Amino acid sequence: MRKALRWLLALTVFIGTLSTAAGAATAAESEPTDIKDRLLSIPGMSLIQEKPYPGYRYFVLNYTQPVDHRHPDRGTFQQRITVLHKDTSRPTVFYTSGYNVSTTPSRREPTQIVDGNQVSLEYRFFTPSRPAPADWSTLDIWQAASDQHRVYEALKPLYSANWLATGGSKGGMTATYYERFYPRDMDGVVAYVAPNDVVNKEDSAYDRFFERVGTKECRDRLNAVQREALVRRGPLEKKYAAYAAENGYTFTTIGSLDKAYEAVVLDYVWGFWQYSLLKDCDTVPADAATATDEEIWNSVDTISGFSAYTDQGLETYTPYYYQAGTQLGAPTIHFPHIERKLIRYGYQPPRNFVPRSIPMRFQPDAMRDVDTWVRHHADHMLFVYGQNDPWGSERFRLGAGARDAYVFTAPGANHGANVAGLIPDQKSLATARILDWAGVSPAAVAEAKPLARYDARLDARDTEREPALRP
Repeated sequence: MRKALRWLLALTVFIGTLSTAAGAATAAESEPTDIKDRLLSIPGMSLIQEKPYPGYRYFVLNYTQPVDHRHPDRGTFQQRITVLHKDTSRPTVFYTSGYNVSTTPSRREPTQIVDGNQVSLEYRFFTPSRPAPADWSTLDIWQAASDQHRVYEALKPLYSANWLATGGSKGGMTATYYERFYPRDMDGVVAYVAPNDVVNKEDSAYDRFFERVGTKECRDRLNAVQREALVRRGPLEKKYAAYAAENGYTFTTIGSLDKAYEAVVLDYVWGFWQYSLLKDCDTVPADAATATDEEIWNSVDTISGFSAYTDQGLETYTPYYYQAGTQLGAPTIHFPHIERKLIRYGYQPPRNFVPRSIPMRFQPDAMRDVDTWVRHHADHMLFVYGQNDPWGSERFRLGAGARDAYVFTAPGANHGANVAGLIPDQKSLATARILDWAGVSPAAVAEAKPLARYDARLDARDTEREPALRP
């Protein structure tokens, strides 16, 4: 009897084991294995397009996000993301420009260094990633960081290796804010040319920058062209009016063609140093006083862009100007080389570049909070700046509480500064830290070189250029 019971128990366990194994096999068979199917199995994820690229899979996707992360029941919107997929076992770089997302396959510098996957996110309120109707009060740095957090949580089960956040300019700011609000998500942050306007009304650092940047000869050339464009305001504004009529440009948001003209001209010197190099001074008219109107116009248009402050030029960037006027802050500089009688408006505040139907109120504590956090809590963070980039005048700095964090400056570089442009010792250190944070082999960390070969199509790019005075 005892033997019979033992036999029956063994048979029951055996049958149970078979059933469990069969169930596990069925579940495993039902789980998608293709990366596209795995991505689309994520709740809220939908495919816009897949584009081929050798050695990768590249997807343009929509992800359903709450309009307000504090109140998820108040509606949703579709946020665009792209995934440059290499292998789920590789590290993943989480990139945002802080503006629209590009739907062309590309690879940011940290992605090349770690030879990994890249997830790129469109910033909320940049169309088409804008809620409808648009509640502009939900456009702030915490809501945007929460967008990134939800995307990370959705994709981490697929890409289980280490993650790094990165971005340039406003994207570098975005990566920093994300780390401040969700410090446990990323294994490291690489923030390029990220401005840090802690006290919005104190901008003397910019004035000091423009007094010494480059060479005196170059500064004098640029200042003379800028001044001459204001001296010749009458004839050049007639040209501007014809240009606007020809292209269908209007000036409702800023208020007048005159305001737009001055805004473009006052951006001229800043725009040159943001996107050009010292060697490019040769392209600036050598003698502004004897230059033709056409030469002055062309130089200003090439560097600043006369379409920038039209309604059509401003519309795309309304979310940026809204944030600049509510949290990020915006620079104000002086022009000692220009007589006061020639300047009617000076640097105009962000409020002038946002439709009046959108309410704005500045929050002075937002940037102070982030700055304090970075100084005392930065961990596994790298900030890279360009020596000749005006946006680096007010930058992130590290305090005693920072750990394994660095601030480096690329000599002679503009707003396109990167790790590759650092002096050799800093370049090696920065590359090694990025590789270490990505969790690659100790041998690769010790070698301190990018793991992926340079790809002219994926890696070659101009400086992340945003027309007019935008980071």
